[in-house]
Amino acid sequence: MGVKNLWDVLEQCKKTLPLHHLHNKRVCIDLSCWIVQLQNVNKSHCPINNKLYLASLFHRLRALIALNCSLIFVTDGSIPAIKLCTYRRRLNLRPEAQDGANSHSQNLSSLKRNMGSEFSCMIKEAKLLGLALGIPCLDGIEEAEAQCALLNLESLCDGCFSSDSDTFLFGARTVYRDICLGEGGHVVCYEMDDIERQLGFGRNSLISLALLLGSDYTQGVRGLGLEAACQIVKSVGDNDILRKIASEGLSFTRKKKNSKKQGQVKCNDKETTLSCKVNMNGGIQNSQTDDQYLRVVEAYMSPKCHSADSDVVHRALVQRPFQHEQLQMLCSRFFEWPPEKTDEYILPKIAERDLRRFAYLRSTSSQLDVNIPMKEVPVKCPVSAIIKRRKVHGRECFEVLWEELYGIKSSVVPSDLVESACPEKIKEFDDKRALEKKNQRKSRPTKSGKQCSLTEIDQKLQHLLLDIELGSESSPMASREVISDQMPTATEVNFMNRDPPIILDSYCRATMLCQETDITAPKHEVIDLLSPSPQVQSRVVSRCTQMNDQHITIIDLSESETERSPEHVRKARELRLFLASIRDDFN
Repeated sequence: MGVKNLWDVLEQCKKTLPLHHLHNKRVCIDLSCWIVQLQNVNKSHCPINNKLYLASLFHRLRALIALNCSLIFVTDGSIPAIKLCTYRRRLNLRPEAQDGANSHSQNLSSLKRNMGSEFSCMIKEAKLLGLALGIPCLDGIEEAEAQCALLNLESLCDGCFSSDSDTFLFGARTVYRDICLGEGGHVVCYEMDDIERQLGFGRNSLISLALLLGSDYTQGVRGLGLEAACQIVKSVGDNDILRKIASEGLSFTRKKKNSKKQGQVKCNDKETTLSCKVNMNGGIQNSQTDDQYLRVVEAYMSPKCHSADSDVVHRALVQRPFQHEQLQMLCSRFFEWPPEKTDEYILPKIAERDLRRFAYLRSTSSQLDVNIPMKEVPVKCPVSAIIKRRKVHGRECFEVLWEELYGIKSSVVPSDLVESACPEKIKEFDDKRALEKKNQRKSRPTKSGKQCSLTEIDQKLQHLLLDIELGSESSPMASREVISDQMPTATEVNFMNRDPPIILDSYCRATMLCQETDITAPKHEVIDLLSPSPQVQSRVVSRCTQMNDQHITIIDLSESETERSPEHVRKARELRLFLASIRDDFN
């Protein structure tokens, strides 16, 4: 389809761009090319009745909708008269029928397509699906790729999706040949600027290559190779090539020294003989007359299309609303999907598209030095709030809560999109999280609902220590003695560490002096009352001593609970729990 081997010529100009390249762009889609692609991919997996090709089209469309890519379906109209010969050849007609078509094609008008064919029915179903998604359709007069090229040439769209290489011959500037979805999704792009800069081929040169190599409109020069044709066109130049064809036909392709009945072309040190008849004017009659070449040039330069200022084109450029119920009905009819599955596929994409439109509105206003606060933007922001941060396939995202939108509540969108659309929402989310963390650091209220004062803490701690000392006198394993004549009036506790040892200081200090029978114990040891069961290596004997003229109270809690009195065990456990609650309050 298109010009023979032209994609091979343009290979070095091919660019693979990320799918995100299409965001906020308007593109035309040669619908017939897409249906043929999807049908060829899926026909080996299932019959056409399963409509897998239509489901693949649906997933393509929803991926582009999420990028806020404005789409326009363009369909073929009548078959051009100049293409009838090629069309009949593709239908495998008898050679004599083809010859008759060749001899009379110049007198024929365009041929209407069979709208009842299987392929035409597939196109109708695709158009219905597109309309439900809000995608308009423009029915071309003849060739769909020619109509797409005209819209692109007139800057009414940013590019064309087509696998026909002759789209460039009709005047297109940007052609997307293929698209790939999923992780690492991309599009295959060709731009006329790259073709002109890297290859030196303009639109006139490409039309000349179609005459030499063959296309839908001409069979080309028999025996002429790809490299030879490219070298011939380059030698003449883009500005003069069509004028030369108009005046001389294809006689310039033969060498000047061979001015008799046959012409020869030299390329890469090889000579290619053209079986051509030379007429009185020196033109080549290679099974086609000079008039036929001119008609091919005219078909590419002035195709039958809707003009850019026509009402048909204007209607196609108007955005259509998304028809939610109609889409649910079509998906149930084509794919047997319940409404919930259809919504799961399409609603997050519709919401993301609306957010991109909002972001585009704000960025455009910013470029015009019109900075409007989000609350004063005429269009309401689709995002109600940010729920949490997410990471999808290694990409930073936000799970957002949507405003009322077709019943969808939340979904995941890229973080850069939220940042460009509504940075205020991100600030609200960060401030809310910071406030929650700050509240978690505040002191927990007691059971009575009031905070304990330092005086209450001192009194409770003193009473607990005294109860432990008095209650442990009945234990046969240890003896306790209070030397101090005055009760301490203040207590200092180190609660800054996660599991701190308890040090009671000021007027009294809780210390353990351990002494083992056979092994000399350390002189001082701090009691860790937060430990559920302190471990010691030997039996500890409690005693009283005096150090630096200060009274020291020795508290023995080192024995296992079975060797202590029940009252002693209870008081010690109560002290640990109380101190742990104080530590949490300070944290």
